[in-house]
Amino acid sequence: MQITPDFLLGIGSGLIGAAFYGVSVVVYKSQSEEIRPLAISSIKMWIALPLMALLILLSLGANPFGLTLTTIFLLSSSIILGAVIGDTIYLISQERIGVSYAFPIAMSFPILTYFFTVFLLNEPLSIIRLAGAFIAVFGVILISREQQNEQDDKGVLRKLDIFGIFLAIMTSVLYASGTTILQVGVQDIDPVTGNFVRVLFGSIAFVPIVGLARYQGMPLPSRHATKVIGVAAFFGMGIGSLLYVSAVKLAGAAVMSVISSTAPLFAVPISIFSLKERLTSIAGVGILLTLCGIVLVVLGF
Repeated sequence: MQITPDFLLGIGSGLIGAAFYGVSVVVYKSQSEEIRPLAISSIKMWIALPLMALLILLSLGANPFGLTLTTIFLLSSSIILGAVIGDTIYLISQERIGVSYAFPIAMSFPILTYFFTVFLLNEPLSIIRLAGAFIAVFGVILISREQQNEQDDKGVLRKLDIFGIFLAIMTSVLYASGTTILQVGVQDIDPVTGNFVRVLFGSIAFVPIVGLARYQGMPLPSRHATKVIGVAAFFGMGIGSLLYVSAVKLAGAAVMSVISSTAPLFAVPISIFSLKERLTSIAGVGILLTLCGIVLVVLGF
């Protein structure tokens, strides 16, 4: 893959989207006492929908009604596999085996995405780019595990949970599948139209999931938490998801999966100044590895 202006624009869009997402995650974490993770996921999607609908109305080139059924199926599948099913089973996995174990397994998805694009989409294999993906993923894992060390498990030893580990692995597979499918679905359409279709079907999919959770006793979030999450979701999911689709279209699924996984990198400074978390030496090494990995992914041939 040559480094073209469109490719660099895709990288830039991906990094900005990852930054928005990383900051929004810090906000979500600050409200975790007042709102359940599933409620956060659904609110994110429902906040993004009216924004994308407005952009469709304002964009003369966007035409969601002229899409083929195949394209609609690919776009809807990409978000249902990743943001709906993937996120939901990740939350279950996280509850069973803890963040410190579930997150590293789930965040291996950029490596899987790379292999999917090589073997399914016939993209050329680049050892340098693959090495960059491994290095970046390892760096992100170091950063995230250090951020969770003081919060997750509090030193309690968990029993080996095969099902929880399986769910974490399936999360990685679903994230990689969704990103790869998105590259095919958005290939011949504009990002605004593509993301509108994705968010529309994602919003619909969350209705029965949230309804079932409420039936089983999930409490409603507080009004304050809902407002805070809504503002963060506007940038993190609303604008961020559009930048994500644009980046996949311009830079490709393999590259974008690495870029999007770096969101914890952008959350670090916010966590330090807002949540008073400390930057450890291991997290510092993780930051350097992540940056090096990104450079290899962008420049690798």
